[in-house]
Amino acid sequence: MNILYCGDDHMKRGLLLSILSLLDQVPATLNIYVLTAKVTPQTVPLAPTTIAYLNDLVQQRRSTNQVQLIDITDLVQQTPPTANFQTIFTPSCMLRLYADQVTALPDKLLYLDTDVLCRQDCRDFYDQSLAGADLAGILDHYGQWLFHQHGWHRDYLNSGILLLNLKRIRQTGLFTKCRQCCQTKQMFMPDQSALNKLAQHKVIWPRRYNEQRRLHADTVFQHFTTSFRMLPWVHILTVKPWEVEAMHHKLKLHAYDQLLAEYQALALKL
Repeated sequence: MNILYCGDDHMKRGLLLSILSLLDQVPATLNIYVLTAKVTPQTVPLAPTTIAYLNDLVQQRRSTNQVQLIDITDLVQQTPPTANFQTIFTPSCMLRLYADQVTALPDKLLYLDTDVLCRQDCRDFYDQSLAGADLAGILDHYGQWLFHQHGWHRDYLNSGILLLNLKRIRQTGLFTKCRQCCQTKQMFMPDQSALNKLAQHKVIWPRRYNEQRRLHADTVFQHFTTSFRMLPWVHILTVKPWEVEAMHHKLKLHAYDQLLAEYQALALKL
């Protein structure tokens, strides 16, 4: 199974935790690719030593597993997402839009944000056919009601979990168009907005493959996004899975305690 993550040094703890969840739930070889870059002067790319540590870790579980770091600073500098450097979202989240230019990446990839935890075996999602489609994903919890590409049809995907048909994307130029859009047009959620606007053929899967609100018995992936809560007052809540105390006290979530205990022990070595 080919997995893609993107980001800088700030996401290394999330990367560790997300990978650990995959190791626990997916009984298949994991080929994990990590794109990093110096997007802005303040950005610190992921260090090769971090990836070496993660590679040793995954190979302890299965010798055929691997984690590979790919620095794409040169690619980003050629077409930087200039118009979106000042959004509330880190520019590093747009690194996935350069994947088509990386020859080392395979034709099919499961992209995951680093605040995603795997709860059940996801091979049915990964093994689906993407013939004729650029990508597969799940509706955004809030955006599906606010943004529509075709009338009132709900088709606005959350970009935190995407199965990418990279072979087709290279042929259609989807990511090239998205990069150009991010370079010239300021958007609230830059890469997600561009992908939803420009992707012509996408497959929509059920909520449980990208649960953005609460954990359910059938959840395959839980994505710890920002949410609105109504009680005891209307407020915005953001808790990331590596924030163990907040997971317990704000989300009242203990389903990942065993995973988090393993993570806390290993994170000390990062």
